[in-house]
Amino acid sequence: MNIMKRRMQAEWERQSAVQLTWPHEHTDWAPILPEITAVYEQMAQEIRKRESLIVVDDIPHNDTWARDHGFITVEENGTNVLLDFRFNGWGEKFEAELDNQINRHLHDKGIVKGVYEDHLNFVLEGGSIESDGKGTVFTTTCCLMAPHRNQPLTQADIEVRLKEYLGAERIVWLNHGSLIGDDTDGHIDTLVRICPDDTIIYTGGDSDHPDLDLMEEELKALRTLDGKPYRLLKLPLPRPIYDDDYRLPATYANYLVINDAVLVPTYRQPDLDAEAMQMIGEAYPDREIVGIDCCAVIKQHGSLHCCTMQYY
Repeated sequence: MNIMKRRMQAEWERQSAVQLTWPHEHTDWAPILPEITAVYEQMAQEIRKRESLIVVDDIPHNDTWARDHGFITVEENGTNVLLDFRFNGWGEKFEAELDNQINRHLHDKGIVKGVYEDHLNFVLEGGSIESDGKGTVFTTTCCLMAPHRNQPLTQADIEVRLKEYLGAERIVWLNHGSLIGDDTDGHIDTLVRICPDDTIIYTGGDSDHPDLDLMEEELKALRTLDGKPYRLLKLPLPRPIYDDDYRLPATYANYLVINDAVLVPTYRQPDLDAEAMQMIGEAYPDREIVGIDCCAVIKQHGSLHCCTMQYY
């Protein structure tokens, strides 16, 4: 009897392509379109050096956060399964209906290959989950239990679905951690990232973010499925960056792992940028660490990882 077993891959596993959904004049990027286009061009250049690039530019879309409207990929008996979840603008904060048409188009045109699986009755954003590739999926309660996502489902209800859809043996729920200016209700990819060899890299706090200290204590108490503590690496938090009087949610944790490299957001703070890149290099010693200026990206409250989605 062939037992079907699925697994959500870790981001550092070998990839076939990365998706960028391109900025245009009808998105929120319009006021800084030349500036943000230059950042996307740099991301595209670095990705194309190492793997294929999928650019979504001729499909109508509301915005460009591929991490949250793109397919979430799992492996099942050696086959890629493309999970198409509903994106509702991070809890109905923004319009997202056009974004929900992108995945079906990419699959129907054969651009993204795999078995299509429709989960458009369930809200789940790629930035809200992290996998170690070994059966553990990490998320935050403040995001997945936030209003206007999957109510009236309880946390237990959502955990059952995550285990089924993603093939997870366990779901680790972090109960603390969020950034000032964050629209996502605490996406884990702004706070905590899972790395090879049972390593966790995470965002440190400052006086304005006491909840990050509580998150750190949660991580210290966390154990692997084998009962061992994780190796913890603490990232600096960028010094405050403002758009008018609004503090933007800058974070170094929002990096992207691609084949043979890690693309790291930088914020024109040379000392902290260098410290963060060195720390991420400790987690990925076999990869080139490439900094990309994301000061333009955070003006729309996201960063580098949010702009991208990888496929296997």
